Amino acid sequence: MTTSTFGGEVSEYYQRFRRGYPSEVADVPATAFALSGDDLVVDLGCGTGQLTRALAPRVGAVLGMDPEPAMLAQARRATAEPNVGWLLGADSDVGALQAVLGPRRLAAVTVAQALHWMDHPRLFAAVRPLLRPGGGVAVVTNGEPLWLQDTPWWAALRDVVSAYLGTPVHRTCGTDDASQERYAKALAAAGYAVSSTVVEYSAPLSVDELAGGVFSAMSPDQLPAPDARPAFTERIRAAVAPHGPLWEHVRVRLLTGSR
Repeated sequence: MTTSTFGGEVSEYYQRFRRGYPSEVADVPATAFALSGDDLVVDLGCGTGQLTRALAPRVGAVLGMDPEPAMLAQARRATAEPNVGWLLGADSDVGALQAVLGPRRLAAVTVAQALHWMDHPRLFAAVRPLLRPGGGVAVVTNGEPLWLQDTPWWAALRDVVSAYLGTPVHRTCGTDDASQERYAKALAAAGYAVSSTVVEYSAPLSVDELAGGVFSAMSPDQLPAPDARPAFTERIRAAVAPHGPLWEHVRVRLLTGSR
């Protein structure tokens, strides 16, 4: 898993502007793996901890694991839950957890909006010895990227971002059907029983939130200079103004693989 995309100021935008998860999303792995106050969960590629914190009330402890120190620093500052801890590490480090935790110690490993950075077939195999009976893996994608959604204002946003970057934006971040099918097949090949669930909701979105979400998806070297960011935000405001008020329909997709 690469770390270069989410360092520096990008981690601040990620914490401030990336959507969290409604309780219905955390309910899915909680039900699939019968999570309880006796359980330990690892949230891999946790970023600034949006899903980590949502899982905390459902388990004894949850450990957020990420390879980017700046993301973990933001996560620590944003977290009040006493049963949450943070660990610096990537998907390639998961196998080493057995030496620390012991076999069959985890109830679940969750990966939210991060699996596209990982070697997922290798990861799914490495996780199995860590899972207790009935535990499993949950893969979560928190809606499509803003620039790919199919409404007029999203098209206007895509034009602004493409013009700024000098290239069309097309990353799906693992939210597309082909990626979801590939993940499901890899889970099944690793010996998991696979289920799919969708949680949908709609929420208003301000222009500042929209710009912040775009900044959170840029690498540090792509971010506009600080004094240029207000002008970038105003270009977005002008582009989407004819299509307001802004609402985002979020389709959270979850794949659960039970051991």
